[in-house]
Amino acid sequence: MQRYFVESSNIINCYVYINGEDYHHITKVMRMKIDDEIIVCDNQDSYLCKIIEINAECVTSQIFKKLDEKKELPVNVTIAQGVVRREKAEEVIDKITQLGANKYLMVNMERCNVKLNDEKLNKKVDRMNKIAKEASEQSHRTRKLVVESPIDFKNLLKFKNEYDLCLYAYEVIDKDESLKNILKQKKYQNILILVGPEGGISLKEVEMLNSVGFIPISLGPRILRTEVAPTYVMAAISYELEI
Repeated sequence: MQRYFVESSNIINCYVYINGEDYHHITKVMRMKIDDEIIVCDNQDSYLCKIIEINAECVTSQIFKKLDEKKELPVNVTIAQGVVRREKAEEVIDKITQLGANKYLMVNMERCNVKLNDEKLNKKVDRMNKIAKEASEQSHRTRKLVVESPIDFKNLLKFKNEYDLCLYAYEVIDKDESLKNILKQKKYQNILILVGPEGGISLKEVEMLNSVGFIPISLGPRILRTEVAPTYVMAAISYELEI
């Protein structure tokens, strides 16, 4: 069954009003009609709805059941990554959304080899959020992954107090610092994990991360590409907490 995310303001009483690209998808791509059923999510809850009206600009559906879905990870995960090329970032966003991440942060780091064009930045972030929305719908999630505008590395350090566990992927020899072992130590509610850019995390950045309480973790004996590491991390978290 088709699933669509809407703003909470589009849900009034027991009615859901769908417009924009989702309106086009319902009417032109799926060619749905009156009485067809869809699932609507407001980033918090999901509802089984029936289409009751289609006009030139809006699809109106009526809620007749709130669904009790268990689609989300038992922990909120933010993936922060050194800025990479748009194509690689979009690939990462698609995969980590399907695996349950809640937020994606692009971080300007010392060894980033990509410079963002401020004039096109908003369009790029909008496109990435669209990819996240589509991946959330495809994977039947009840919450969308949110892509934030890029931040500087020093600003990332200020987010430390917003999370009860902050990690960064690094070439660590100590096996006790594996993601598996850290997740077994206690239950966490909000986790931030930093993955470096293609050039890796500099020694200066490592020192700064350590100074504010970030914990280095090993992702195993192999060196992963930056576009692979976030997916690997999310798959490991899902395995430890869900499977």
